[in-house]
Amino acid sequence: MNETTAHIRRATEKLRSAEALSALVSLKDSTFARNLKGTRDLAWEAYGLYWEHDWTADGPVSKRDRANWQTKLHHRIVGYVDTLFSRASLAMGQQLKMDQSSTAAPRFYVFNPLNWSRNDVADFEYRAEGPVRVIDLQTKREVVSQRIQKGGKPFIRIWAENIPSVGYKVYEIQKGTPANQPDAAQVNGEVIQNEYYRVRLKKSGVISELYDRKAKRRQLVKLQNGRLFNDIGTKDPDTGNALVVENKGPVSVTLKAVSNDPIAHKVRVTLFRNSRIGGPGGSPRIDIEDSLQANFDDVKTWAFSLNLTNPTTNHEELGAILTAKKETRGGDYASQNARYDWQTFNHFADIGEPNYGVTISNQDCSFFKLGKSTSDSLWETSAQFNALAGGQVDTYGSGKKDTLRLGIYNQNGVTKFRYHFALTIRTQAFDALAAMKFSLEDQNPLVVGAVTGTEATYPETTFSLLKTDTPGLLIWTLKPSEEGINNGLIARFWNVNKTAATPTLNWGLPIRRAWQTTHIETNEQALHPANNNLKTNFNARQINTYRLQF
Repeated sequence: MNETTAHIRRATEKLRSAEALSALVSLKDSTFARNLKGTRDLAWEAYGLYWEHDWTADGPVSKRDRANWQTKLHHRIVGYVDTLFSRASLAMGQQLKMDQSSTAAPRFYVFNPLNWSRNDVADFEYRAEGPVRVIDLQTKREVVSQRIQKGGKPFIRIWAENIPSVGYKVYEIQKGTPANQPDAAQVNGEVIQNEYYRVRLKKSGVISELYDRKAKRRQLVKLQNGRLFNDIGTKDPDTGNALVVENKGPVSVTLKAVSNDPIAHKVRVTLFRNSRIGGPGGSPRIDIEDSLQANFDDVKTWAFSLNLTNPTTNHEELGAILTAKKETRGGDYASQNARYDWQTFNHFADIGEPNYGVTISNQDCSFFKLGKSTSDSLWETSAQFNALAGGQVDTYGSGKKDTLRLGIYNQNGVTKFRYHFALTIRTQAFDALAAMKFSLEDQNPLVVGAVTGTEATYPETTFSLLKTDTPGLLIWTLKPSEEGINNGLIARFWNVNKTAATPTLNWGLPIRRAWQTTHIETNEQALHPANNNLKTNFNARQINTYRLQF
């Protein structure tokens, strides 16, 4: 049930933004979302049950009943997250003051749920026709913008710069012709390119060429085991409809492929303007949006075959960043009593040479396979990365007619599947922090909402709730406490560094009291904040949780 699970994965990431927004809103309105407590508790229970290690579905409960139960849990989780997100987004806009003059222009905020300043695209749904300019109200300058269609709805897409840590900026839409800007990328037949990349997208959706135009100007795609890059198993890369250019403008350009080889699917490749993730010195990004439009009952993977020599793969698995090698060769995998065919594909996987490689952010797939790895053999230096699109990879039996395929058959009848990858090239040694931040930015897009308030509960143009002074410290959760905001704000952080750290958390409001807590929010020890600052201590790679009252 890959798409059902993928939807929960996407909702889990969306929860970070929903909870961070609800934290800001609740600090000014302690009654916010009180009536969602029952829905929230059902969602937490569903999270505890969904991955409870009984996916084999070969017990006394029928496969149909098992699948229906999983779907019920899915609805509880996704329903709560979507409701909290929409309510918090709306409430945040109501706490910001709109222009109430006779010539009022629409305003929208752009919110960053992560704890570092960011540059990225931001999309605001906007139906009015005619040319418009978008103004950053903090700098009073026009930003680069374009009109796009997304999900059948019209949006204004902007390139938003310096969106503060756990904070927002406000923009205004003014009538008038925007400044003339070149397109973010150029398209010539199968080729889409910008200053960073040259990509050849075939009609089948397969990428047959990917050139790094900045660093080593090398071709990164190499045919392996009969498959290329972003390859779902096509037999003929040229099979498909004519390629289509979508949403071409100065912020981004998308090239789309549609094919039925080997299954009905669509592929969208997007390049961006100045796509520097995380501000100056960041890495450019390629977005790849894949989708399937048909049910399937076999095992399918998206292959990424790379032109790399004896690479090493690193990947994140639920808070651990692992090297996909056996421990006897410097990796994190046991050398015995272990299974090697499928690795956990959480936020990212990175495959590369000592000082050059590719980081792939993943939103939807739960597992990947290196080359032709088997349960007993790990292809540690394979340059082919196979993301599991879905299917039953295990059987129970001895190969006879009564062999049972474990799990739910035929994806439980689902016919629409979404897969989103983003990739960047690194030109230095693998950096776990850089890979983690890249994937978090991809999977936690900037949140956009209309400004509708009549009073300024928060500052009119920009605000940051939290700043940290240690680059390796990542915000993992920011939310009202389980008992409500009157019992404080819960903040959970992950020190990704390999060394201990003593970060200072600088908050946008004076702190009255603070505690370090367990991860289930039980106070362990009182801390001693100084005005807006809280000094903390982390061991290497440690996750800590805090309660703060402002």
